[in-house]
Amino acid sequence: MKILVAGGAGYIGSVLIPKLLERGYEVDVLDLFWFGNHLPKEVKFINKNIFDLEENDVKGYDQVIFLAGLSNDPMAEFSPAENFISNGSAPPFLAYIAKKSGVKRFIYAGSCSVYGYTVNELYDETSPAVSNYPYGISKLQGENAVLQMQDKNFSVIAFRQGTVSGYSPRMRLDLVVNTMFKFALTEGVITINNPAIWRPILAIQDAATAYIRAVESNGDISGVFNVASGNYTVGEIGDLVKSGVKKFLGLDVQLNIKHIQDYRNYKVSIDKAKKVLSFHPKNDVETIIEDLVENREKFKDFDNPNYYNIQVFKKIRK
Repeated sequence: MKILVAGGAGYIGSVLIPKLLERGYEVDVLDLFWFGNHLPKEVKFINKNIFDLEENDVKGYDQVIFLAGLSNDPMAEFSPAENFISNGSAPPFLAYIAKKSGVKRFIYAGSCSVYGYTVNELYDETSPAVSNYPYGISKLQGENAVLQMQDKNFSVIAFRQGTVSGYSPRMRLDLVVNTMFKFALTEGVITINNPAIWRPILAIQDAATAYIRAVESNGDISGVFNVASGNYTVGEIGDLVKSGVKKFLGLDVQLNIKHIQDYRNYKVSIDKAKKVLSFHPKNDVETIIEDLVENREKFKDFDNPNYYNIQVFKKIRK
């Protein structure tokens, strides 16, 4: 099977693609390489903007995975216009080209941020998706648009991902668990702006597993799937990072608890992904911390701007 991964040189793709290669798939990557290239040498690269693609560029692929677009709230709020183009328009354009080219399946990397603020309810895929922020709005637009194209010959699987965390060769330190880990090591203090709000966390190893399950699922499966390793309050995440660095590194760190209002609060059910895709996460916050500890020498320059998407994005825009 031949797979094209758009945005494959990014945080998730740098973990996922070696796993796909190990399973015998032929994988090509479409990327602009804003954050460099940390992928195996056998991968074929297409350095091209998604909107410049033509049918011949995508012909011959069995599946397309969309990992591209702007990846978090700071980037979306820095440039709302580009956010809506990259997250709202690029996914359906690529799905449209892929379908016309004979691709059989399109897998879309969405976000649980589409749920916005939920008042202490566990949301499944049928729950209201209402976000008031540019990032969440655009991710829902992209999701809705690609799902419109599904039919008996074109499967579309859309993931609503929890906040991905853990080590990747294309490292990020702007994700909640990774950020807390960084400050635990550099300042000895973990600041928690609001301990009460909920976040679904997705270990990057579990994220890679979810995409593999989608790639290998029956061809007639389509739809939206929540994927997460677990639901945690931000206060609990802080406690787990504190205990994790104590357990694995012997470091005692302090917690700085604030109570700043946050209008993004959600926890999700992954029962559908378990039942339909056989997605069974094996990780939690403690194993994410263990993963970061084991690989910390590979990203010890915590000030490297490549570890913070908004810094690279601002530099490119200038």
